[in-house]
Amino acid sequence: MSQPVLSLQNVTIYQDSNAVLSDISLEVNHGEFLYLIGKTGSGKSSFMKLLYADLKLKEGEGSFVDYDLKTLKERDIPYLRRKIGIVFQDFKLLPDRSVFDNLHFVLKATGWSDKEEMKVKIDEVLDKVGMRNVSNKMPHQLSGGEQQRIAVARALLNDPEVILADEPTGNLDPQTSVEVMQLLREINQNGKTIIIATHDYALLMKFPSKTLKCEDGTIFEVVQRTV
Repeated sequence: MSQPVLSLQNVTIYQDSNAVLSDISLEVNHGEFLYLIGKTGSGKSSFMKLLYADLKLKEGEGSFVDYDLKTLKERDIPYLRRKIGIVFQDFKLLPDRSVFDNLHFVLKATGWSDKEEMKVKIDEVLDKVGMRNVSNKMPHQLSGGEQQRIAVARALLNDPEVILADEPTGNLDPQTSVEVMQLLREINQNGKTIIIATHDYALLMKFPSKTLKCEDGTIFEVVQRTV
C-alpha cells in the first residue's frame, strides 16, 4: 500500500500565535478528490497555506507529498511546491504578458531552460484545458472562466502530484463554475489528487465527493446525504 499523499496527526494550525484549527488528524490518499468546506474565516485558507508551506507546522505531525511539514527547511519549500499545483480564486495571472509568457515565466522560475521543451510543455497543458488557441492573448482579453482554465493549466506545468484549489469558482458564474469543476474532475480521473476549498454547496451536490468541514476550530468529515 502506498503512503498517503497527505497525513496529519494531532495538528494545530497557527496564524501568528492564534490557533485557527486544532487537533486535526486525517489522511488523503493518492488519486482522491476532496472538498474542504466551511464558512469564510473558518480556516480553509489556513489549512491550504499549511500544505503549500506558507504557514509552518508548529504542533502535531504532518507529511505532504513525501515532505515532513514539521522539519521542512526554507530551502526545501520550492521543491515541495513543484510537487503541487495551486489554483487561486482570483486567477493570479500576470496582466502584462500573454498566456504563453505567463506559463513560460513559471517554467523558467521552476528551473526549466530548454526553449523547445518549454514550448512543448505549454502547448500540452493548454491542450488539456481546451485553451490551445489563446496562447498569444493577454489575460484581460479572456473571460473569467478562460482565465481560470489558464490558471489550471499553469498548475499542471510541473506535472504535480496534487492540485490545491482555493475557491476556484469563487469569481465565476454558475455555468462557468460547472465547466471548471468538470475540468478538475477530468484531471482527477487521470490520476491527480485534488483538494478543493469551497463554500459553493451547489457544486458539492452536482459533483459529490469526500468532504471535510472546517467548523468551531477543527476539521471533520461530513457525509453527504444522497437524495
